[in-house]
Amino acid sequence: MKHISSRLLLLLAASVFPGIAFGHGVDEGTQQFLMDNDGIAIVPFMYIGAKHMVTGYDHLLFLLGVIFFLYRARDVLIYVSFFTLGHSITLLAGVYLDIKVNAYLIDAIIGLSIIYKGFDNLGGFKRLLGYQPNTKFAVLIFGLFHGFGLATKLQEFEFAREGLLQNLIAFNVGVEIGQFFALIFIVLALSFWRRYSSYLQFSVATNITLMSGGLLLTFYQLSSYVTS
Repeated sequence: MKHISSRLLLLLAASVFPGIAFGHGVDEGTQQFLMDNDGIAIVPFMYIGAKHMVTGYDHLLFLLGVIFFLYRARDVLIYVSFFTLGHSITLLAGVYLDIKVNAYLIDAIIGLSIIYKGFDNLGGFKRLLGYQPNTKFAVLIFGLFHGFGLATKLQEFEFAREGLLQNLIAFNVGVEIGQFFALIFIVLALSFWRRYSSYLQFSVATNITLMSGGLLLTFYQLSSYVTS
C-alpha cells in the first residue's frame, strides 16, 4: 500500500511540475516568435497559451488544491469554471487595456492562493475563525490574480495593436485547452488514488506539502521583488 501511495504522489508531482524550469516564464523560442510576430496568428497563440498552462505549475498546484476533495464531476466543473472566468477576465483586460501590475507581487499572491487552498482543505478556517469562507468566491477572486499573472508575462512584449484582441482570445482559448488536458490527468490520478485508504491517510500530508510549495513560491517572488 505504501508503495502504491508513493507512486501516486510521484504521479501527481509530475502532473503539476512538468515545466518548473519555466513556470510563468517564456522560453527562448516563444520569446522570439512573440517579438517577431506582426498581425493575427490564431494557431500559434493557441499553442503558446496551451503550453504556458501545462508548464504553469503554480496554476496547476492551485487547481489541485481546488479539486482535491471534489468527488463529483459537476462540482469540479463548477469550481474550475469560476477559476476560468476569473483568469480570463484579467488576462484579456490586463493586456488589451495595458493594466500594469508588478509581476513579482502578482506571482506572490498566486503563491498565497496555493497556501490558502491547502489551509482551507485542512479545515483551518473553521478551526481558527469558526466559519467557512465562500470557497467559490475565493476561487473566482484568486482566478483574477492568476489571470494578471498570465498577463504580466505577455506585457513584457510590445504587441502590435493590429490583431491584438484576436491573438489574446486565441491565447486564452489555448490556456483553457492546456488546463483541460492537465485537469484530465490530475483528475484521473486522484480518482485512481481514491480507491485506496492511503488517499485520506495522506490527505493532510499532501495539503501541507501543497502549502509548503505555495510558501516557497511566495517567498521567492517577494525576495525577487525586494532585490529587483
